[in-house]
Amino acid sequence: MSFVQRRRFLWILFLTGLALLAIAANATTLSRLRFEELVKQATAVARLRCLGAESRWQEGEIWTETRFEVVELNKGLLPGVVSVRMLGGRVGSLHSRVEGVPSFRPGEEAYVFLWGHEGEPFRVLGWSQGTFRISRDPQTGVERVTQDSAALPLFYPGTRQFRHGGICNLPVAIFQLKLRKALGQETP
Repeated sequence: MSFVQRRRFLWILFLTGLALLAIAANATTLSRLRFEELVKQATAVARLRCLGAESRWQEGEIWTETRFEVVELNKGLLPGVVSVRMLGGRVGSLHSRVEGVPSFRPGEEAYVFLWGHEGEPFRVLGWSQGTFRISRDPQTGVERVTQDSAALPLFYPGTRQFRHGGICNLPVAIFQLKLRKALGQETP
């Protein structure tokens, strides 16, 4: 093999490795959690209003801590303002994004399924699966709920396939009934 051929081979090998690394870096696989599982595993479930977020470097990663006002508490105990810590965010000119990790804008409301230990910031259970955004229909004024994971492919272990799923455009009143039913079925 000549020098030019070896060099071309090494460049092809390098670029192939780089492409595989890029594919692996963008892959986030979420195993589907049923709504009842989210309710059962959550430390707290609440309708929250985002007050703001702050990102910072910590342990070699960018983390974002988002503060929320509790609008309605459905499960657990929460103070009036709760902090939620999530991977990713923006520090200076660097932006870290993890597919499936929710981000919130000030003023935005969502039902959020939280998980955490006492003395630590909460986490969103199941990332996009535990986030249910609230929107208001401008014509009717009806509030509707859409689960963030409704737009993402989730892995279904039983069928070993990826599918889209989740709650999409459900009226808040129906969502609250579904939530109350799941809370009633929960065993202490």
